[in-house]
Amino acid sequence: MASAIELDQATDHPFLTGIHAPMRAELTLTELPVTGTIPPALNGQYMRIGPNPVNPDPKGYHWFVGDGMVHGLAIRDGKAQWYRNRWIRSTPAAAALGESPAPGPRHGRFDTVNTNVVEIAGEILALVEAGSTPVTLSRDMERQAYGDFGGTLAGTFTAHPHHDPLTGEQHAITYAAMVPDTVHHVVISAEGKVVREEPIAVEHGPSIHDCAFTARYAVVMDLPVTFSLAEAMQGTRFPYRWNPEHRARIGLLARDGRGDETIWIEIDPCYIFHVANAYDLPDGRVVLDAVTYDSMFAGAPGGPDQSPRGLERFVLDPATRTAERRILDSAPQEFPRPDERRFGQPYRYAYTMALPGNGFAIAGTRLYKHDLEAGTRQIHDFGPGRHPGEFVFVPAAPDSAEDAGWLIGLVVDLPRETTELVILDARDFAGAPVASIHLPHRVPPGFHGNWIAG
Repeated sequence: MASAIELDQATDHPFLTGIHAPMRAELTLTELPVTGTIPPALNGQYMRIGPNPVNPDPKGYHWFVGDGMVHGLAIRDGKAQWYRNRWIRSTPAAAALGESPAPGPRHGRFDTVNTNVVEIAGEILALVEAGSTPVTLSRDMERQAYGDFGGTLAGTFTAHPHHDPLTGEQHAITYAAMVPDTVHHVVISAEGKVVREEPIAVEHGPSIHDCAFTARYAVVMDLPVTFSLAEAMQGTRFPYRWNPEHRARIGLLARDGRGDETIWIEIDPCYIFHVANAYDLPDGRVVLDAVTYDSMFAGAPGGPDQSPRGLERFVLDPATRTAERRILDSAPQEFPRPDERRFGQPYRYAYTMALPGNGFAIAGTRLYKHDLEAGTRQIHDFGPGRHPGEFVFVPAAPDSAEDAGWLIGLVVDLPRETTELVILDARDFAGAPVASIHLPHRVPPGFHGNWIAG
């Protein structure tokens, strides 16, 4: 597959120009140059997805709704085998490319998928929230099909399911854009079947991007970004705005409980895109670590419009329905990732991407490693003009220590219009990369990526 797309270079939309200017073609590259030594234990592929509109139109465009493009880079036996990028063949993207859309079931009219790539029960899935069913991708990225977990998913899915390493389940909080009064706690079994879609009553159609779980609870973040009919009528493709009339609250729902038994804890207004982790304390309280914002989507539409408060800890008491809040690190940052073998359990380390401090912009040059026990932070700085995205932790072995492994992610060299897949030693975090795999083009900033072993 190959497609060359002409772009309107006259647009000044901040999420269609500069570092965000979309790629124009689908590529298959081999013989990729490598600096350093790729660890021989890394056999698999790094995959990341993000918006890359086929025919970008600045009118009403929002970063969150651009046609999805998935990028993959395969590694085996210490060698970089290939790089590929492919548009997700949604109905609108396929039409713009002059092709047939990917087959498979859709739930509703919206089927743009652009937010996350994960592995569930041996399948590689591209995900989005609030509408479309997932898209199954072949390992070589040449085949796509929409799916609903073998017909077991009745409603919508999410961009952020979280894997419980102790049970093999995936937990998610899902919502549908046109259903303002209900969200669902969805559980997928280790075999890849939906075994729970428990409704939870809400108001105003909240945007719930992420979730968390503990050994006892699913954690529901019902916060004041809600569906805006006024924005929808104006043609905004992501019609969600800050709503000061919507109460901010966090719900604790027993993992097998009824939705109407959710324990709601009201908090001061804030918004959360991404959670680092959550876990139970021995005294029955719940810890939730997340990047928080005082508000979101309160200014000009087009993308995130506020700078974060930093990495924050909530201690939630289900007995008193109260919350204690404490900033762990006030530096602007996003995309928190732990060692996912510790999901839902006490953990020590979290890794984040630094933001520049003047709003949400992919313009920082640093990553942070947080030692939450010691209360310290290490910095890896890639240098001027080099902008990392989200990095994912990959353990050196299934039973290795929590920070024994590598961090993997894409770094854009904006002055050179090139990109590297960078591998860092998590224990030598500030040191030079273990390896860098060089791509001759700029990969626009996207959302989430993961390491798919095998």
